[in-house]
Amino acid sequence: MIPHIPVLLNETVALFEDMSDGYFIDCTCGFGGHSEAILQHYPNVKLIAIDQDSDALDFAKQRLSKYADRITFVNKRASDALGEFANLPISGILADIGVSSYQLDEDARGFNFNSDTLDMRMNQKQEFSAYDVVNYYSKEQLERIFKEFADERFYKKIAQAIVTARKHKKFTSSKELAEFIATLIPKGKIHPATKAFQAIRIEVNNELEELHKLLDATLKISNKGTIVGVITFHSLEDRIVKNTFKQWQQRCICPPEAMRCECGRDNHKGYVLTKKPITASKEEVLANPRSRSAKLRGFRFR
Repeated sequence: MIPHIPVLLNETVALFEDMSDGYFIDCTCGFGGHSEAILQHYPNVKLIAIDQDSDALDFAKQRLSKYADRITFVNKRASDALGEFANLPISGILADIGVSSYQLDEDARGFNFNSDTLDMRMNQKQEFSAYDVVNYYSKEQLERIFKEFADERFYKKIAQAIVTARKHKKFTSSKELAEFIATLIPKGKIHPATKAFQAIRIEVNNELEELHKLLDATLKISNKGTIVGVITFHSLEDRIVKNTFKQWQQRCICPPEAMRCECGRDNHKGYVLTKKPITASKEEVLANPRSRSAKLRGFRFR
């Protein structure tokens, strides 16, 4: 059984339609869904499959075994690994920034509301976990991540309640934390702990900083014609990608206070391929509800 359904699969394959050969880098290979589609549709392309989650990569190796002669697997953060391939002819780069269904559903990973652990690490070799954030961050630190990373309306109330409660007993499971938060704020369409869990997960995995580093690394290794696709799942990530692609496309990089352009207006790195983000169809959302928040943006280097 395949433990994860890749989102925007057809749309992602179509984004790279001009790719004929060279190397394709899947920065977040996961369980190999996007990678498999790319290998099928572009038979002359070689794949570099990167993921920091060793469990996911082991599954991908089995799933993609018939393409083994075309694949290099790398168990690292993408931002750390991309520099190793700077001298290769890179035709395409894909990054799916979401948490996989397997990670969300597997109780042992601590991402969901029923887990008996308080973990949320994408890279299980990492020591820092959700346990550390919840039990040792100050009230101000908790307020910051709940507000900045999740726009949680009740960020102050949740932070204060956690700090008070852990004086008597530390939180040891995601289930316990989710039930605790549910007693603090009104019920709505989503679980009351959804936003707080998102903020904690982002903090544990340093997700926003990692996205910035990944995009910087992508810029350094891309060739003329390299196509980049990034799939995000919440507005913070999407804004980073949107603004970065916009910056890459700017012709003039003179400071705003400059009276006239002195840079030559030839500084654009390439072109945005998606004026608006590509989102899931109604059919896909019905088949896979987790795709409803996915957004795909594309860029092509000149």
